Amino acid sequence: MPCTTILVGKKASYDGSTMIARNDDSGAGHYTSKKFVVIHPEEQPRTYKTEISHLTIELPDNPMRYTAVPNAEKGEGVWAASGVNAAQVGMTATETITSNPRVLGADPLVVYQPAEDGKEEVPGGIGEEDLVYIVLPYIKSAREGVKRLGSLLEQYGTYEMNGIAFQDHDEIWWLETIGGHHWMAVKVPDDHYVAMPNQLGIDHFDLEDALGEQKEYMCSADLKEFIETYHLDLSMDGNFNPRDAFGSHDDSDHVYNTPRAWFMERCLNPHTKKWDGPDADYTPVSDDIPWMMVPEKKITVEDVKYVLSSHYQGTPYDPYAAYGDKSWKGAYRSIGVNRTDFLSVIQMRPDHKGDNGILQWIAFASNAFNVLVPFYTDVTTTPEYLSNTTGEVSTDNFYWASRMVAAMADASYKSSIFHIERYQEKVMAKGHALIHQYDALLAGETDETKQTQLREEANNKIAEMLKKETGATLHKVLFELSNQMKNAYSRSDA
Repeated sequence: MPCTTILVGKKASYDGSTMIARNDDSGAGHYTSKKFVVIHPEEQPRTYKTEISHLTIELPDNPMRYTAVPNAEKGEGVWAASGVNAAQVGMTATETITSNPRVLGADPLVVYQPAEDGKEEVPGGIGEEDLVYIVLPYIKSAREGVKRLGSLLEQYGTYEMNGIAFQDHDEIWWLETIGGHHWMAVKVPDDHYVAMPNQLGIDHFDLEDALGEQKEYMCSADLKEFIETYHLDLSMDGNFNPRDAFGSHDDSDHVYNTPRAWFMERCLNPHTKKWDGPDADYTPVSDDIPWMMVPEKKITVEDVKYVLSSHYQGTPYDPYAAYGDKSWKGAYRSIGVNRTDFLSVIQMRPDHKGDNGILQWIAFASNAFNVLVPFYTDVTTTPEYLSNTTGEVSTDNFYWASRMVAAMADASYKSSIFHIERYQEKVMAKGHALIHQYDALLAGETDETKQTQLREEANNKIAEMLKKETGATLHKVLFELSNQMKNAYSRSDA
């Protein structure tokens, strides 16, 4: 899937949280309706068969409960996408990334081969459809998540290149696949953030640590031999750069990928580097934009939402801009693209006891026009407004209401954008306020059953507020767009 990810270490965030966030975007030519649910242990099979690759996997006993954002319609599997389990571990999967022919020739992707010409079918490997579903219910730390997924990749292989984030209260780990069976993972430094478009991103890797103590790096056991055997290290000075070795530097990256990293880092580090002009350190087409940086100020949830909603505001590349050289408008792929299905921000707050400190913020449809809303994750169910999505368009759920708001606001941008700005500010403020209210109630409650009831009550209150504000905004942008109909006429009988 074409997506965008940002990871924020606990010393880089405004409240000491670890945060992992990802836009999940549909491929070109379609939109995938999503819902926010809780998956219970009894719903988790012991024998799992992938839809896309026809692979059968035996899963461990005793899976944990977890939140997820699966597809609302049946088709190509669950696509659980992003969630938090009962052990307070978060996961988001996946960021589709790139590679190059040298890697894919050395370790080909494991692609499903259907039965034909008298030959039996050959199952493929695992992919985005499967990863959260077969990993998250079984891990008790971010580090453990890397190890479980790494072992699955080595055993079954994969049919696509992906980047996956794991998180607990203390650590964030990022794993990238390399060809069909190889992988590498990096612990994100606490004071850094990571900006990830659809491109292999890791630009520094310590093989000695990964194959030894594994303090900050992990990888498949034979990665060093793999690199040497197939002459993948392109460094001139001995400083191994995985992005050069395993990634891509295609012309299409300069339109589709690198501009997104450029905008995110330009926003969060405006003075650290020079981002604009003929003497810029980095431009939208630079191949060496840093994978991670220390931000100039601590990063908030609002900052995460802003950069993942980007359409290159304040630059000549903004498709909505009423200024500048019009030939540059829409030159680069927006981050908050029209095909975004959902945004999930998992925030693990350190100053709240146990599961009360974990929030999963959810937004549906194009981020330029939607709202991001917080929900407690240690719950047995999620509000109907977010969980009842089907393939049928309806204002009774957040997914379809959000997509309608976005389409109408885009078509009436000049007259509707101030409605969107007010909607976004109001819902975020009310979401924070309700979380503060229930944080206080939870802090005074010791009974675990009553705590769960309070978290679910809070989530329902937030959903009620959200439905009211979304309906009001839909009404406003519908009015604005109706006024722009081609058959409009000013004379009235009234």
